[in-house]
Amino acid sequence: MRVRHLAVVVPARDEAQLLPAALRALAAAAAHPRVRDVRVLTVVVADSCRDGTAAIAERAGAVVVRGRFRNPGRARAAGARHALALLAGAEHETWLASTDADSTVPPQWLAQHAEAAADGWDALVGTVAVPGGSPLELRHQALYEAGRPGDGTAWHHRHVHGASLGVAAPAYRAVGGFPPLATGEDHALVAALERAGHRVLRTAAAPVTTSARLRGRAVGGFADHLAGLAARAPAP
Repeated sequence: MRVRHLAVVVPARDEAQLLPAALRALAAAAAHPRVRDVRVLTVVVADSCRDGTAAIAERAGAVVVRGRFRNPGRARAAGARHALALLAGAEHETWLASTDADSTVPPQWLAQHAEAAADGWDALVGTVAVPGGSPLELRHQALYEAGRPGDGTAWHHRHVHGASLGVAAPAYRAVGGFPPLATGEDHALVAALERAGHRVLRTAAAPVTTSARLRGRAVGGFADHLAGLAARAPAP
């Protein structure tokens, strides 16, 4: 698939503090030389926000979808639906990427997605990393990466994160998109793609840095996962 349009969906709920960094990182990724001929559309879904999230996104040039979803699956689906409506007629050349408002993508992230599409993959499932700065966070990362080979070879990981995910628009449509789940909508989408026989690339080549907070916006989300790791982590 030759990608001419990259639509990035970013659900956000009261993320005025962290969203600016996320949008700056996406802008840097959109400026990568390998996607210079690709239209990049950033869609921020302001879900039940009571702060300046929507205004910050608009000032950064993002398209804003406002709603009271209170549900990550519904929010991501609304963002994807809005993006595909804006790109009507170009679905066969469109790749949908997903990240989070508390996360920063690396500069090559969008290029990686476009290259995966060009190589014939229908979806890309990436990894995340928590920032360094405390022994607790380092212990989280060690547990998260359990099973990574030590010889530098490719890590075909088991993880699925809405913060680092992408899918060809036709494949997304074919499996019904993000389901309206309060948690696990990313896992459900990838499982549906795999059941339908779509080619899913699992790669750790360009991890997305995500917040290491232990109290997140979504029940059962990555923050809860980190909290669970904290309970299992050995003392430093």
